[in-house]
Amino acid sequence: MARKRFDDSNCSVARALNEVGDWWSLLVVLHAMYGIRRFVDFQQELGIARNILCDRLARLVDNEVLKKVDVGEHGSRFEYRLTEKGRDLFPIVIALRQWGDKWNPAPDQTPLDLRDRETGRAILPVEVQDADGKPLTVRDVFVPEGSDTGIEKKTPDGKKSA
Repeated sequence: MARKRFDDSNCSVARALNEVGDWWSLLVVLHAMYGIRRFVDFQQELGIARNILCDRLARLVDNEVLKKVDVGEHGSRFEYRLTEKGRDLFPIVIALRQWGDKWNPAPDQTPLDLRDRETGRAILPVEVQDADGKPLTVRDVFVPEGSDTGIEKKTPDGKKSA
C-alpha cells in the first residue's frame, strides 16, 4: 500500500510529516544528533535494513534535513550531517523523548539524562509557553476565527463546507 502524501495540504503538521514522519527517519535524525555520521554506523546502531536506510537517508538529504558530505578518506567516503533544518528538529525530538519517557518508559531503564553542556544542569521539560514564559496546555490556546487549521470542515450531512 502506498503511503499518502500531504505535499499540498494546508496543515503544516501534515507537510512536516512528509519529510520526517516515519519512525526510521526520526530515528536517523536522532542518531545524527548523537553524532552518528556514517552509513555503516547508522545501520549498526539502528539495526535497519540496508535498502530502508538508503531510502531514508536519500529522502532526508532530498528534503534538506541532512547533507551528504564527501570526506574523501580512502577513496570515496561520505558522511551525513544535520543541516540547520535538521538541527531545528532538536526540540521536537527531545519533546518526543520526554513524552516517551513519561508515557512509555523502557522497563528497567532510567529516562535520558540530558544536560546543558555549559552548566551541567539538567534540561527542563519541553513546553509551550505564552509570550511571558507562562506554561500553556492545549486547553489554554485557541485558533482565531478565519485561521486555516488545515482541517477540512464538513457539514452535518458529511459534505465539504465552503
